[in-house]
Amino acid sequence: MEKKSCRRVAYITVMVCLAVILCFWCYSTCSLSLLHGFNVNTGGSVGPDIFSGNKQKLAVNAVSQLKVIPGGQSIGIVMHSKGIMVVGMSNIIDESGNPVNPAEEAGIRVGDLILSVNGKKADSEQQLRNEISGCGNSKRNVELEIKRGGKVFKTSIRTVLCRETGRPRVGLFVRDTASGVGTISFYHPESGIYGALGHIITDVDTAMGIDLSDGRITEASIRGIHRGRRGQPGEKVGFFIEGGPIEGNIEKNTRYGIFGKLKTPLENPYYTKPVPVALSCQIKKGPAEMLTVIDGTEIKKYEVEIQDVFYPWNHRGKGMIIRISDRELVENTGGIIQGMSGSPIIQDGMLVGVLTHVFINDPLRGYGVPAEWMVKEAGLLRSDKILQNAS
Repeated sequence: MEKKSCRRVAYITVMVCLAVILCFWCYSTCSLSLLHGFNVNTGGSVGPDIFSGNKQKLAVNAVSQLKVIPGGQSIGIVMHSKGIMVVGMSNIIDESGNPVNPAEEAGIRVGDLILSVNGKKADSEQQLRNEISGCGNSKRNVELEIKRGGKVFKTSIRTVLCRETGRPRVGLFVRDTASGVGTISFYHPESGIYGALGHIITDVDTAMGIDLSDGRITEASIRGIHRGRRGQPGEKVGFFIEGGPIEGNIEKNTRYGIFGKLKTPLENPYYTKPVPVALSCQIKKGPAEMLTVIDGTEIKKYEVEIQDVFYPWNHRGKGMIIRISDRELVENTGGIIQGMSGSPIIQDGMLVGVLTHVFINDPLRGYGVPAEWMVKEAGLLRSDKILQNAS
């Protein structure tokens, strides 16, 4: 009898424990379902006091729904760097016929940024040439202030009279301007802010991000296509339209694109009203559409497929894989080509992302950046704190 009683007590104890665990799990699941999609402030109590029946305050951070006009228009981009970028060096044949490299002797490297020349702010390539030419035949040194990474230092570079040109030279190749064709991604009507490209603008020779001084965008007209193929990316060929409907400045050059303000509102023939910007968790694999221009200034809509969405996110601008599935686009371009960077991706009526890079060995596929990252980088997406009653 004692054994049977012990077994019965043990059985009842186990069942009670299971019941308690099940109730706790159900309650937790209900609470989590109510809080799904919110960033809970854990500084205070969460949920009601189920024993006393008293209402508690629930503090949550809810992300406001942001709406933008999708882009797709081709734009011409002109950007000036802060200083003059060193993009190359070469030997100089001096008066004695010897090859010398004053820039290398002075410790200058490709990718360095020249901030000042002889105590004057470095504004242009021409200014540097003038300062070097001003040395004449005296073989005076040129004093430079250099920025390399996060460090700034000064160096002195000697001028050498070039036997071939008869002019003083230092052996530097430099550039102060970058230009090209890209695609605008979105426009925020309330602020006038736009985003484009989805990736940073780098110098073509050094592959380093350009430290922005100032810049502008204007409408571009596409007049030709160099088709892409495996191992060789294609590109759009276009020209800038000055005084057209798209004009704006460039205020930021970031890992998620360029940003600034437009002088006049942006219009889209497919989306006359703003559409929601999807949060990263709302992006899913499957069909979507891309807006871009491949002829003139006319935006067209093309079918694409979101093949993969990365999580946790790759913060080098590669948040998803996009595949071109539209036959017309493939026939005309061969797939993803240069100049499409920034083309908006629409899924379920929301702006979910922006095309950024092409796979070199598979021009039908490329990377995209989530639109949420871009609008955050533009300073448009913030959390609004809401105080709610939980009962």
